[in-house]
Amino acid sequence: MVFKLIDAASTTWRRLKSTNQLPKVIAGVKFIDGIEVIPNTESHAA
Repeated sequence: MVFKLIDAASTTWRRLKSTNQLPKVIAGVKFIDGIEVIPNTESHAA
């Protein structure tokens, strides 16, 4: 029964795209709408 449940659920699963980004996700890099967010570390004092 468990096999049938997993088999039925797997029909809606999608394959991961951009698997080259997976190490970045594991490292904690932030993404917004699939685009990597590069933090701005520069601060300009007036």
